[in-house]
Amino acid sequence: MTMKPRQNAAAVRNADEPTTCASISTNNIFSNPDFDGHEALHAFFHAESGLKGFVAIHSTKLGPSFGGCRMWDYATEADAIRDALRLSQGMSYKNALAGLSYGGGKAVIMGDARSDKSEALFEAYGDVINSLGGRYLTAEDVGIKVADMEIVGRRTDFVSGIAKEGRMAGGDPSPITARGVFQGLKAAVKFGLEQDDLKGLKVAVQGIGNVGYNLCRLLHDAGAELFVADVYKPNLDRAHDEFGATVVDPSAILFQDVDVVAPCALGGLISVDTIPQIKARVIAGASNNQLATDDDGERLQARGIHYAPDYVVNSGGIITVVSEYEGGRPEAEIIEKVDRIYERTLAIFVRAQAEGQPTSKIADQMAREVIAGA
Repeated sequence: MTMKPRQNAAAVRNADEPTTCASISTNNIFSNPDFDGHEALHAFFHAESGLKGFVAIHSTKLGPSFGGCRMWDYATEADAIRDALRLSQGMSYKNALAGLSYGGGKAVIMGDARSDKSEALFEAYGDVINSLGGRYLTAEDVGIKVADMEIVGRRTDFVSGIAKEGRMAGGDPSPITARGVFQGLKAAVKFGLEQDDLKGLKVAVQGIGNVGYNLCRLLHDAGAELFVADVYKPNLDRAHDEFGATVVDPSAILFQDVDVVAPCALGGLISVDTIPQIKARVIAGASNNQLATDDDGERLQARGIHYAPDYVVNSGGIITVVSEYEGGRPEAEIIEKVDRIYERTLAIFVRAQAEGQPTSKIADQMAREVIAGA
């Protein structure tokens, strides 16, 4: 889908105006272990609003790159670049396996989402996105809300996750993302625990933000016993009061004596250091880039832990924002598409078992096959 840039946006602004979007080409980018032949990495900066960050475009072979915008208080620029590179690659794989005609991209804004937001910042971000001419389409991710994207939408048409009218898909993608994770989690339980339902299962949910909360609601309704951790106390209070969840210290949540661990915060926590301490037999959650390295998939396999690849089970959000961007579809149609995550996840487990490979490796291989065939 091609849309015309709005005439007040950065694509036609004077070169000396403050919003900038410049390609980076430094030695520590191309030698970065997370660089995967990315098509582009753009830095952006707007002095007046304090906007600064990066847009990574991994691939446009299947179509324009599509992925959310994350706002996080990164310690260094290198941390932000690494996140953008990894997340954009994950979006390429996610979109490919979800059957979407879009490539993978991601934006990261450096800043505290609770204190650094402003209308000027998101208007400047909208100008940045518009200056890319539709090569990257943006939506919500960690730290970003519908209201923020509505401001972005004042300056560019290359945005989704905004409006929801009647029974058409759109708006906050968190509930649909959670539904997809729930379907993937059920598939992992079916394969790994040989159980058709979740009644009586113990599930540890790490991160009770928008997606984590909605996942807890689905798990509670299905009869699971919940253990939760979050750095934000109001999130914990809500999960405890509404779902009877047991509150656990964030440093211990991955290591609870439970059946399933559902990481729903930031990624990289499933690692050589944490895997030996995990007691759960299933890992299925909403976080992107849950594995710290590719080798961690083999470590999980060696321990008999059934890992549902993150970008497979959390693809419900991109499915709904793509639908919104393309003009909207009835909500029932989107739910039908998202519920197919169950079969997709189960198929990956079956193939991984047949080939004696980690599910993470099989999912990557399947995604690359789709992209290569474009």
